[in-house]
Amino acid sequence: MKTNPKKREVKKVNTGARPWGAHVSTAGGVDKAPERGEKIGALAVQIFTKNNTRWSGPPIDPQTAARFREESASRKVTTVASHVSYLINLASPDPELLKKSREALVDEIDRADLLGVPYLVFHPGSHVGSGEDEGIRRVAESLEWAMARRPASQAILTLETTAGQGTGLGHTFGQLARIMELAGDEARLGVCVDTCHIFAAGYDLLDKKGYNATFKNFDDEIGLDKIKLFHMNDSKKPQGSRVDRHEHIGKGHIGETGFALLVNDKRFVNTPMVLETPKGPEGREDIKNLAALREMVK
Repeated sequence: MKTNPKKREVKKVNTGARPWGAHVSTAGGVDKAPERGEKIGALAVQIFTKNNTRWSGPPIDPQTAARFREESASRKVTTVASHVSYLINLASPDPELLKKSREALVDEIDRADLLGVPYLVFHPGSHVGSGEDEGIRRVAESLEWAMARRPASQAILTLETTAGQGTGLGHTFGQLARIMELAGDEARLGVCVDTCHIFAAGYDLLDKKGYNATFKNFDDEIGLDKIKLFHMNDSKKPQGSRVDRHEHIGKGHIGETGFALLVNDKRFVNTPMVLETPKGPEGREDIKNLAALREMVK
């Protein structure tokens, strides 16, 4: 990988009082995340608390966790979410993989609680050909299993909307509603709305009429109060493609109109919005995307 020997100062962007930010790296330790968020002008960030392509990781040292909390407080960068490992599949029909997934989720809950991260984001999972109903049942049972083992946890288990690739679940609001209803203890469950994913799944964000219909649908199926955060991503693929490919804000098929409608929706003024758009090591792209969102605010 090529590196640029000339380091230039990263210009900070003021996003106002809105809880906006991006997914940031935890290379060198999770306690580095708040500073990285501050450098891009973020007031909120999402992180991985371990390698996202492995089942397990080294425990978080209590001193590192303490520094993380101190850094978050001093830099006024709230870590709103931890995203779980991509290996976890709570809908798997394979008993061994399902067991590993459930145990890994409990470990992720422990990590989020140690750091004081309020939302734990995860994809519902893939039924791998066993059928939607069976997959939804297994996801719900997995959540019930995990919550029963950590009854005092403060982390909200936050199901992420998905694009509908393959046998993945969570690409309709109805699927998410059924999972949450079957899992029980809905006070401990929430939803992360990924703009690219819902658009790729077929929901309309292209104009005011479509936007209003999409969120009315969500409200009818689940309730807008269950939206705990947004992943702000444009889409490289058209509406209904069911292909998950993120693009920079306003540069994809959603375009500026959809994002302008969202950032000016008074119902979501205080809802965290976190970028997952493509970026380099210094986060310059995040700075540009946050600036683009801010310019849309009326």
